[in-house]
Amino acid sequence: MPDQVDRLVAAWRRERPDLDVEPLEVLSRVSRLARRLELARKEALEQLALPQWQFDVLTALRRAGPPYEMTPGELMAETLVTSGTMTHRVDQMALAGLVTRQPDPNDGRVVRVRLTASGRAAVDGAMGNLLERERALLVRLAPADRSRLAGLLRTLLEGFD
Repeated sequence: MPDQVDRLVAAWRRERPDLDVEPLEVLSRVSRLARRLELARKEALEQLALPQWQFDVLTALRRAGPPYEMTPGELMAETLVTSGTMTHRVDQMALAGLVTRQPDPNDGRVVRVRLTASGRAAVDGAMGNLLERERALLVRLAPADRSRLAGLLRTLLEGFD
């Protein structure tokens, strides 16, 4: 059954037969899916009153494993933000009780940002909620198709990472 992208591609082929619109068949669908994913993530995080930027920092700390801590520089690399932005984010999250700052035991000049029990509960709840919504987006694909799609997308993204 034709979808919105099929109709868009057909219209461009009719109006501009001189253009090769084949990329639209894949990338317009990826773009539409990305928008759906963005909305699902926003809803999942809003349900827990957790802004995306906090989720990004909390997930980076949670993935680090015990004791769930990183330096601000490591967090900057994980979340792709500037030093000033990371400082502001850590300040806000420390005030909210989601993280603490601690001196590095090996280098007093370095600060380590550590996930608190409250921060861990928030990120674990948000991650479970998010995965439930993302799973719903993939329900139409069989496990083998999801695996194949993941591999194809990995190949497509290789040049960007």
